[in-house]
Amino acid sequence: MTGQAQLEKQLPVEQATHLLNIIKIRFEQNMQRHKAMQWSKIQHKLEESPIKMWSLHEMERTGSEPDVVFRDHITDHYIFMDCSIESPTGRRSLCYDRKALNSRKAHKPENSVLDIASVMRVELLTEHDYYELQTIDSIDMKTSSWLFTPDDIRKKGSALFADKRYGRVFVYHNGAESYYISRGF
Repeated sequence: MTGQAQLEKQLPVEQATHLLNIIKIRFEQNMQRHKAMQWSKIQHKLEESPIKMWSLHEMERTGSEPDVVFRDHITDHYIFMDCSIESPTGRRSLCYDRKALNSRKAHKPENSVLDIASVMRVELLTEHDYYELQTIDSIDMKTSSWLFTPDDIRKKGSALFADKRYGRVFVYHNGAESYYISRGF
């Protein structure tokens, strides 16, 4: 990324301060997600990474509730995931990727999950990530979420999505060009 592009992905100081306050309150209200973590260390890491702050802002802007859920002890990175109970309304009704979007002849959605995720500089959850998140909080009890889809599945025209029903996590596949008002990421 060029220096100019990095500057464009930085929040003004007031906006960054506001976002940190939102995330701090969420952190303090949901200690079950991060029992052994200290907010001061997370805040310091975020303040050192304006691009990550921008990505978290983009998540918030689309109706998400990003919260820190894991710490990678090897890299000393904190992992944020969307902990909103349902897929955010600002990231629904999207097909999986650009190829799927381009393949639709009629009733095209506005965009694709992978395109928006790329712009936001976030990654889709893998199947494993989704199961891990579900052990922390029950999400997608009325909605579903697209998941990162391995190439061997995507090459066959499908993409993975998941939800939680009846106290269990279900991972399914669907045509990558499909989109639903209750499916997001």
